[in-house]
Formats: sequence, C-alpha cells, structure tokens
Amino acid sequence: MERRAFINTAIFGAILPFSESVAQGAVSKEKGVVEPQRTIPLAGAYDVIVCGAGPAGIAAAVEAGRNGAKTLLIEVHGCLGGVWTAGNLTWILDNQNKSGFINEIKRDLAKLSGQGTVASGSSYAFDAEIMKVVLEAYCVEANVDVRLHTRVVSTAVKNGRLTHLLTESKSGREAWSARIFVDCSGDGDLAMQAGCKYDYGGPEGEGQPMSLLAIVTGINYEEIKPFVRDAEDSKVRSPSKKRLEAEIMKSGVKPSYSLPGLYPIHKDLFMLMANHEYGYVGFDARQISIATLRARAEVHQIVNGLRSLGGSWQNLRIVSTAEQIGVRESRRIHGLYTVTAGDIMAGARHEDAVCRVTFGVDVHSVKKDDENRQVYNRGVKAIPYDIPIRALIAKDIKGLMMAGRCISGDFIAHSSYRVTGNSVVMGEAAGRLAAISATSNRLPQEVDWTEVKWTI
Repeated sequence: MERRAFINTAIFGAILPFSESVAQGAVSKEKGVVEPQRTIPLAGAYDVIVCGAGPAGIAAAVEAGRNGAKTLLIEVHGCLGGVWTAGNLTWILDNQNKSGFINEIKRDLAKLSGQGTVASGSSYAFDAEIMKVVLEAYCVEANVDVRLHTRVVSTAVKNGRLTHLLTESKSGREAWSARIFVDCSGDGDLAMQAGCKYDYGGPEGEGQPMSLLAIVTGINYEEIKPFVRDAEDSKVRSPSKKRLEAEIMKSGVKPSYSLPGLYPIHKDLFMLMANHEYGYVGFDARQISIATLRARAEVHQIVNGLRSLGGSWQNLRIVSTAEQIGVRESRRIHGLYTVTAGDIMAGARHEDAVCRVTFGVDVHSVKKDDENRQVYNRGVKAIPYDIPIRALIAKDIKGLMMAGRCISGDFIAHSSYRVTGNSVVMGEAAGRLAAISATSNRLPQEVDWTEVKWTI
C-alpha cells in the first residue's frame, strides 16, 4: 500500500471505532461527585454582558459600548469572529441590503486588503486573519472588555431576572453581574442555563447536519473555474458543485455531501465546504467531538483524493481546517415573538423591525437518505420579511436578549435568517437596545422602539 493511501485509511478508519467507544461511554459505578459549596468571586459588574463573539456578538458588544454602556464580551475561542474566523466561514450571506456595522466591517477589511478579490455574486468574501484584527480594533475603540478562552457555565436568577453568570477559564470560576445580558452563543447556552424554554429541530426533532470548513490553496482559479462557486456560477444554480462532486468521486472518494463547494477568496485561496455530519446535536459536547473528528478526517481524505488526480490539483493543500465545526441548527429560544414560515411567505412587516431578511429557506436534509429527494426550500417561497425586536427578547427570563441563530423562530424560518449577514444586524440592534435599557434601568421590553432610533 502506498504511504499516502495508508495514511488516508489510518486517519479516516480510526474515527469509526473511536466514535463507537465514545457513544457507548465509560461504565462507572459512581453516580456523581458532590462539589463543595463555595463563594464565587465577583470578577466584574457591567451594564451589558454579551456571550459569544461571533457575527452577532461582536456587533452587539461594540454597539452597546458605543452607546455608553460598560460592556463585557465573553468568548470561548481564542479569537473574535466565531464562525467567521474559528469556523472558517469566509463568505457573508445576505449582506447586500444591510447598512450600519456590517458596512463598516466591509470598509475596514478593504482598507487592509482583507476583502475577497474574486467576484462572488451577492455574497461577500474575506480573509479570516484580517477579520480577526478588524474586529479586535472595534472592541478597543468602543471600550469593550474582552475575555477570550472563557466559557459560561452557570447563571444566577432572582425573581425571574438574570442577575449574574458564572464562567470557567484559566482564572478558575468567576462571577459577573450585569443589568442586561445578550446571548449570542449561537446555541442559546446562556438562555438555557438561565431557565429559558427552547425548541430544537424540525417536526421529528432532528436538526440539520454540521459541516467542517477548510481553507485550501495550491490551485489556480482560472484552471479550476468549472469547479468554483463564483458569481457567474451562482447565476445558473451552481452547476460547479455537481462537477466538483464528480471530480472528487473520480479520485475514489465519495463525499458525505452531494453538493460540495469551492468558494473563492483570492485566485489562489478558497473555502472548501464538502462534508455533512448527520444526526449530531450541536449542544452535546460528546456528539460535537465525534462529528468534528469524522469531518476533519473526511476533509483531508477529499483533499488528498483531489491531489492524487494530478494536473490542476497536484499542488492542492489545506491551509487550515476550522477549529469550530459549523453548526447549522441548535436551540431556538422562546421570545416575545416567534418568527414563522408564515412570516416568510407573507413578507411580514413590523413596526419594531430590526432586520429585513432576503435569504431564502435553506434546509439541509436532516437525514442522508433524503439529501437528493428533498428540496432546500421545502416548498416555501420566501418574500423579504422583517424580524421584530420582540423575537430577540427572552420570554421566560427578564433582562435577557438573544441575537443570531438562537432567536425565537420555527424550524423553517430559522433556516432562512440564520446566515451571518442577518446575525450582524440583529446583534447591532440588540446591543443598542441593551445599552439604552441598562443605562436607563429599564427592561428591553419597557423601551419604546422609537426611542432606539433604528432603521432597516
């Protein structure tokens, strides 16, 4: 067996027995461990605390800081940007009709040559490394305190209002207080820990598959253009994806996703999305671990397979695989309003609108067997629709808001508004309202929307 083939087999084959052993779990006679009672030190008191520094969280924190609120931004990874940076999702979808902070980001990326240089149609491509420093600069400018490598693990609620959250980090367990909290974790982690009710998945309770993204180089745009999802390709329903699948299969590898895509950033740098991990829950650490290991092994197998074809692929190599697997679906926290498929079909308008969504329904099949039988829009024709601020205010716990894909919505609606262009605008609106609420000692729902001075 050739060395490369041996390595491919060893890497990918090792995942299956690992998955089975993890799924079964270690058998223990102990029922648990009693943690001694202790007082957790208060590490800081803030007007606004934002959990999660992805597209929604960074916008929420910066906007809160700019509006005079003492703000803390908590992030579990070692950089800002969430799925944009740790997740290698270097394309921003549903951004063209948006104004405000998202346009600042695009402007400042361009100043540092961080914007994509290949036409990408209605999407916006960028360099993830430049994105990191651009986002960090915003936090410094807005006087936002940033805590990286820090995870929210618990909360304190008094009389139905969230008063504190607890974190774990290299500094140990710490407590933080705030007047208003914003959950931008994507998975609704803070809201769940505070006691909010939530929904997950479709009618049968199954969520959309996860995908691990990679940045690749060593190929030339002009030479592989038939396999690239660029502006020209997007106008004709992206036939590049089926061509790329056929090319991968020519190498002897069958990708788990039948519509793999090469998304250009520069003429020699691309984002690769080529795998689906079905049946895993995005808020279960064991399942995320299994999915991540399987996905990373498959990405390497796909890239090695393409390289083995020679020709234009002979120098293909991976720059990085994502630290964070792409989770399409997780908890949808109950809010004062629930965005529904009916809103999408009716093109709903709201006086308290924070965002107008133009992205269509995009449900990735929850089961592998259905991938080629079900249409992504599930028969729902989307008309541009509004998301009201009420969908960003928690129903069950006071003093808590959400922004990003964990807002209040149903399965179909979520598949449309979940993309990052919408997340940024939701975060920006949540941050402004949170600042006004905190500095005036009111709950978000007590602030008249006209006072926020928001336009879409």
